[in-house]
Amino acid sequence: QVQLVESGGGLVQAGGSLRLSCASSGITFSRNAIGWYRQAPGKQRELVAAFVSSGSTNYADSVKGRFTISRDNAKNTVYLQMNSLKPEDTAVYYCNHPLPLLRWTWGQGTQVTVSS
Repeated sequence: QVQLVESGGGLVQAGGSLRLSCASSGITFSRNAIGWYRQAPGKQRELVAAFVSSGSTNYADSVKGRFTISRDNAKNTVYLQMNSLKPEDTAVYYCNHPLPLLRWTWGQGTQVTVSS
């Protein structure tokens, strides 16, 4: 059974950093595109960073230059390094396939709260 498990969230002051992790049973990340999404209260879920099928990375304009997606194939884990965090980065963060039709079941997500 495919499962996505996000971790690493927490409470951080503006300007701080966090590293999120995404692990999976049933999905081999090195063979798949994978992305990080976030959903803030009252807002739609948005894709903020992704490894696309070519292996290159894409970032939303709002996080470009501050967030970095990476993966450790040996650990089958995908990371999101978030630097220079802003209060508007506050959201629940999820990992999943970047294409809607290829998404797996959503994990529980990990809460990131940035205080001003």
